[in-house]
Amino acid sequence: MMKNIRNKFKGINKQYTTSRLNPKLPPIDFKPLPYKGVSYEKAQSMQLNNVFPQVQMYEEPLLLHEGKMQWLFDHKGKRYLDMFGGIATVSVGHCHPRITEAIAEQSGILGHVSGAYEHPKMYEYVEALVSKMPGDLKTVYLVNSGSEANELAMQLVRLHTGNQDVLSIQNCYHGVSGNLHGLTALASAKYNNMCAGHFIHHAMCPDVFKGIWGGKKCRDSPVQTQRSCECDRVRCRAADKYYEQLENIFSYSIPRGKVAGFFAESIQGVGGIVQFPRGYLKRVYDLIKSNGGLCVADEVQTGFGRTGEHFWNFQSHGVTPDIVTMAKGIGNGFPMAAVVTTPAIARSLNSAFHFNTFGGNPVSCAVGVSVLKIIDEEGLQQNCLDVGTYFLEKLCGMRREWNIIGDVRGKGLMIGVELIDSDQDDSDKAIINPLNCRAISRIKNDCLKMGLLFGVGGVRSNVLRFMPPMCVTKADVDFTIAVLRRAMQNYYEAKYHNNL
Repeated sequence: MMKNIRNKFKGINKQYTTSRLNPKLPPIDFKPLPYKGVSYEKAQSMQLNNVFPQVQMYEEPLLLHEGKMQWLFDHKGKRYLDMFGGIATVSVGHCHPRITEAIAEQSGILGHVSGAYEHPKMYEYVEALVSKMPGDLKTVYLVNSGSEANELAMQLVRLHTGNQDVLSIQNCYHGVSGNLHGLTALASAKYNNMCAGHFIHHAMCPDVFKGIWGGKKCRDSPVQTQRSCECDRVRCRAADKYYEQLENIFSYSIPRGKVAGFFAESIQGVGGIVQFPRGYLKRVYDLIKSNGGLCVADEVQTGFGRTGEHFWNFQSHGVTPDIVTMAKGIGNGFPMAAVVTTPAIARSLNSAFHFNTFGGNPVSCAVGVSVLKIIDEEGLQQNCLDVGTYFLEKLCGMRREWNIIGDVRGKGLMIGVELIDSDQDDSDKAIINPLNCRAISRIKNDCLKMGLLFGVGGVRSNVLRFMPPMCVTKADVDFTIAVLRRAMQNYYEAKYHNNL
């Protein structure tokens, strides 16, 4: 093991020791305002004593106070390239001038009325949103978060079908409130002694990198895993195998013809940017519908053009869902979300009273209208395709150089890099060992010091997640690659000298 590390380090040292200077951030014409908030020390004290615990991103918490497009600034004025976008939430850019103008203008006209009243901005937004939807997906219910949207979708599939059993996929994330605590299939999101939800079933995750089946011919992506497989261009054998595992649930756990619904992210986000094999989702949709159920596409992270080729990533699977849930990028960070379905399914709510105080708020709708216009007029969906493909190709180049990179995957500007701890150099690794948390933390914090922000996901928290504002450029990608190279070089040096 150590011999392999030394040999790898020698190659790295020869290739990258021409300069010990950290990569330089791309230049920008913007100067942040002076920070006037609470002291850093007080912020940490209040976080410890007055605020509910949150996910800890870094060893030294980051206190941010200003943003501009793809850039963030901390309390010291240090600039960071935001390659995480608030978890795929900042779609068109931090503090985009057209968004701030829309908020100010609408706030000066009408700030809030509940859903019991009508206002023109809501109709303007609904009309714009449904114009992006295929088929009969024409009825919109506006809410405030992805969790609310998925809760409503859960209610709709059960009301409309009269059935109870709902399926999702292992490694999925659909929220953690109420019934969603059971729908989400990640142990890290489970609390002890809390009901996981009734009549919920989890199918095997069709992961062609770590799963039982799949390999280099399975993904709808510019990049493929390096594992070999028996699939061909016509049919994905891995998709057949994973489909059989889901179909078995109907043999053992659900009465035939009595399913309520099926939830799936078109690319799993929190689970580590996991892409399903070609044809899998289409076959599952057919199975669910033939058994009386409805299909729900969770586009909370994948929607609004992020994956490049399509506005909604379910379209890349060749399916049309019965219900679509969306949030995050819908409001560029403003708290809004939506459920879009058919008029017939929407009428299922009429049997009782259902209400949302803030859904369809006038200011939210103004933001939503602006987001849709900006995506179209500034060509951000095309930018996701162009810059995202460029980024994936650069990362594939890194994968050929560094055996710490086990897999590169994704579409557009939704990208995952799975890091592994293996001394094997062959491309078909029999056993994939995730890089340990200490090493991931070192790499992530090293990148932070150099001005790069990204997320971490996957069931073992060993996948680097890149979901930046959709306005990022190829120059930003070049900086990201340079920082990742330096962080990995630093990791190998530390491992060589200290056996980390």
